[in-house]
Amino acid sequence: MTAALDLLDLDPSLSEEERQIRDVVRQLVDDRVRPHVADWYEDGKVPARELAREFGKLGLLGMHLTGYGCAGASAVAYGLACQELEAGDSGLRSLVSVQGSLAMYAIWRYGSEEQKQRWLPSMATGEAIGCFGLTEPDHGSDPASMATRARRDGDDWVLTGGKMWITNAPIADVAVIWARTDEGVRGFAVPTDTPGVTTREIRRKMSLRASVTGEIVLDDVRLPADAQLPEAVGLKAPLSCLTEARYGIVWGAVGAARDCLETTLAYASSRTQFGRPLAGFQLTQAKLADMAVELVKGQLLALHLGRLADAQRLRPEQVSVGKLNNVREALAIARQCRTILGANGVSGEYPIMRHANNLESVLTYEGTSEIHQLVIGQRLTGLSAFA
Repeated sequence: MTAALDLLDLDPSLSEEERQIRDVVRQLVDDRVRPHVADWYEDGKVPARELAREFGKLGLLGMHLTGYGCAGASAVAYGLACQELEAGDSGLRSLVSVQGSLAMYAIWRYGSEEQKQRWLPSMATGEAIGCFGLTEPDHGSDPASMATRARRDGDDWVLTGGKMWITNAPIADVAVIWARTDEGVRGFAVPTDTPGVTTREIRRKMSLRASVTGEIVLDDVRLPADAQLPEAVGLKAPLSCLTEARYGIVWGAVGAARDCLETTLAYASSRTQFGRPLAGFQLTQAKLADMAVELVKGQLLALHLGRLADAQRLRPEQVSVGKLNNVREALAIARQCRTILGANGVSGEYPIMRHANNLESVLTYEGTSEIHQLVIGQRLTGLSAFA
């Protein structure tokens, strides 16, 4: 971040290790992502497997987990990595979030030792890709109504159903699938080469185009008993995984907003209209000041939640506060930055519209704004308004 945007001098509040991790990821994004991401976005294609292996070499995949080849980094360090990745593109942060905070976390937290040994080391290096199958074509914000079913057949499980809008699905080696059973919601580690498992990439997206998104179809998929995640009992298990991923979004959204504002500040300082730089006009400075204030507030919120997480005191509704505020404000910043760039704001030569389009997806995935408002409302009133 440019010194001008660090209005509250937050950088010294980070440890040396945290700054080093942030700077390494920032350099990776500068070298490996920025020169190509506009083309990836325009073409709707991204070298996800290649990038996953590069991220794995830096220890970014499941970096906040311990053991099994994972880095065991702090929550703040993980958040800073998410911030830098999303400053490059939301799709890159989504790749890391889904791999580490959803698929790997589910196996790490709820899987058997055999499942952990089988999947986590190769997922940490990026050699194996995971996805997280919860959302369905007809069930997004209401996962309790999922239609995917798992039934016992002797010692086996047989899964039938479908999942939609699943990041990494078309390239995944293992899918963590959530299904209803006679005993309630259960999770399964499903190798994607299992007979009956098919995936289809979703095309024609107008957002997150530098991300691989797909559909999973489960047609009488027969799995051995040990495919079930033994500790995943009830809907609380997948929701806890979502809390992990939402935490990364709190930081990531700040990265997208920061990239928009840095781009806009540089543009407004060099673009001359009516005989002086755009940055010299009162209305432009008012916009820049308002955006900078919201940016540093979002950074403070993310850092505070990270410190709570490292102290083992972070609660789900606090993550909802962060996701609701930071994504909403990041999207507002992206839209306002677009106005300062004028027509250039919609050009792929600048990242503004790409970030804005991506944030439209981030606003609603892993909990819409309305869902997070209800989570916070329940905390405030003690009353559930979900039904």
